[in-house]
Amino acid sequence: MGLTSAMKSVGSMSNQRGAVSIFVVIFAALLITIVTVSFVRIMVNDQNQATNSDLSQSAYDSALAGVEDAKRALLRYQSICQTGTQVECDEAASRISSNTCNAVVRYGDVIGSDSEGEATTGVGEIRIQQSTTANDEALEQAYTCVTVDLETPDYVSSSSSNISRLIPLRATEEFNTVTIEWFSRDDLGTSTTSTSVNLLSGISSPMPLRQTSSWPVDRPPLLRTQLMQYGDSFTLEQFDYMSGSESNANTIFLYPTSASAANTSTSFAARDQRRTSPTGQTPADISADTPLPVRCRASLASGGYSCQIDLTLPAPIGGGDRTAYLRLTPLYNTTHFRVSLANGSRDVDFDGVQPIVDSTGRANDLFRRVQSRVDMEDTTFPYPEGAIDLSSGDLCKNFAVTDTSYIGRSGCTP
Repeated sequence: MGLTSAMKSVGSMSNQRGAVSIFVVIFAALLITIVTVSFVRIMVNDQNQATNSDLSQSAYDSALAGVEDAKRALLRYQSICQTGTQVECDEAASRISSNTCNAVVRYGDVIGSDSEGEATTGVGEIRIQQSTTANDEALEQAYTCVTVDLETPDYVSSSSSNISRLIPLRATEEFNTVTIEWFSRDDLGTSTTSTSVNLLSGISSPMPLRQTSSWPVDRPPLLRTQLMQYGDSFTLEQFDYMSGSESNANTIFLYPTSASAANTSTSFAARDQRRTSPTGQTPADISADTPLPVRCRASLASGGYSCQIDLTLPAPIGGGDRTAYLRLTPLYNTTHFRVSLANGSRDVDFDGVQPIVDSTGRANDLFRRVQSRVDMEDTTFPYPEGAIDLSSGDLCKNFAVTDTSYIGRSGCTP
């Protein structure tokens, strides 16, 4: 009896050990399965992310290829307008500004049949054939739609300190006001999350001009704004004086401040105190020659630009159709800026100054869209930063006041 009970007890313990072993094996198998599935899932996700990233970059590159082809079309359009008739220029502008996808790059066989691009007839998109490898062919790179808008509501750009930007004021219709906005949140730098702008709170006469090292980096630059224009005809001396309320050249220094009494608008003529005729004298009141305080916002939390001012343009001397240029030179700091035109209260678009290229690229089944501003630089009107530019050596100036003939020295030691 005792032996039988002992044997039953041993058998029961063996069964319990077997059940525990089975549970351990099952749980271990489940754990390994979960770890394996999780690892495989992570690998698949990483592979999908890498593939999507590759496709996204390839689609972006395809869109940029569309932008480059649009630039080639714009160069052809510019060449036609410079060398052809007005009718030919207008026809080219109409073709360039077509809202039909890829019409701009098909205009005049811009894409051609070279290695940079291959047109696929009948489908509308432009294939980008980089090479004949299987990997490149699998990407199926193409740009599906490229359009160009020659008429833009504004001109946007940036400039470093003491570097000028020359902007043709060419518009779709007559205009008499230029609005300038400058210093955006991007100018505060990426090293800070602050949206505060360092501004002088008051107005003094004259506004203080300081050394570059004393001008805070988070303060909008002093903006030298120069207008150069002429009518149907002009002489060089007309850029040196005003003729009544008419003028061909004006300069205003726009000084940023947070003072509520600062200016939000003015006219070029009101700030011009030059002589009023070729033989006239400069007026005694030179207060208008000092920097003009401009009201700016002390916070860029809502975006936009800190400073803004409306400038009324004088009529060119002699009247006629206006040909005008605006030269902006930031002093002390770098700045982003925006220029817009108006005729009274009505906004006026720029015409062919900074076209907008809208391009959509594709790689396989992933699409990317980019918008790019293209400056239509006028190569026939170069404008230097200074009258003299020395890369090395010395500069000497000789002055003489005499009532007899004077011959300067052949040599000079500064």
